[in-house]
Amino acid sequence: MSLPTEASSEAGRKRLVAIGLMCAAVLLFSMLDASAKWLGQSMNPLQVVFARYAGSMILVLVLINPWSHPGVLRTKRPWLQWGRSLLLLGSTALNFVALRYLQLAESVSIMFATPLLVALASGPLLGEWPGPRRLAAIGVGFIGVLVVTRPGIGGMHPAALLSVLGCFCYAFYALSTRVLSGHDSSETTMIYSGAAGTLATIPLLPWIWETPQTPLSWVLMLLVGALGGFGHWLLILAHRLAPATVLAPFIYSQIVWMLLLGWLVFGQLPDRWTFAGAGIVIASGLYLLYRERVRHVPQEAASARLD
Repeated sequence: MSLPTEASSEAGRKRLVAIGLMCAAVLLFSMLDASAKWLGQSMNPLQVVFARYAGSMILVLVLINPWSHPGVLRTKRPWLQWGRSLLLLGSTALNFVALRYLQLAESVSIMFATPLLVALASGPLLGEWPGPRRLAAIGVGFIGVLVVTRPGIGGMHPAALLSVLGCFCYAFYALSTRVLSGHDSSETTMIYSGAAGTLATIPLLPWIWETPQTPLSWVLMLLVGALGGFGHWLLILAHRLAPATVLAPFIYSQIVWMLLLGWLVFGQLPDRWTFAGAGIVIASGLYLLYRERVRHVPQEAASARLD
């Protein structure tokens, strides 16, 4: 009789650990963006992109390599792997360039629209069509993005458009990751992500390289790769312990870290429009997650009865 209780207790502990890992990953990604913004003030943002991927690639190869994980370089969908990796590279590059002009909280508020785009594109691409309530939430979320960016009324720097384009890249990257999860391991996918970013930016170095002028700049150049690589590793560990529907709401805790880092490091606080728009986007995203969980509850209950 005690077995179900012990099993549920163990599942609860795993979920708590997974939530902790997710929150830690979000903190690392916030520190990554803050470092990229700092470096982008004194060097070409594409150089920072190279540092992010080259450093991440080195870290990944230390943890995951063909010797410790035989066959890790083999992929069943090579074109999708490379395409997915280039989408992530595009999102990173657009975000780093935009951060040169935008506040951290402004940038992340726009990127929070990614789940809305994923839900909208899942219909034609994956056959997962959203219902009327989810479509309404998506529409409200996009209104929140408009509140943040305020296009055409001089509310925000034009670089906000780069963040919007980066959001589109990241949404299609997320969709391709979902497709790949049924074919390749997460370790294989991580290696291809780092390799694509590194190989694509190396040829640019002769034209964009600017030698860092301070020890802090050198440290941050080394740090951005470690922050990105380790952050993604924590994400993988978290998703092994708990389902995405449990973890996804904690992504929005990133706004707290971005606000704090923006204030402490750059002395910047967003205006009321950014706060209002971010709140609308986050509320829409949380409602979509709620609808996703509601849709899966009957399936999980049926599975439990079958067991």
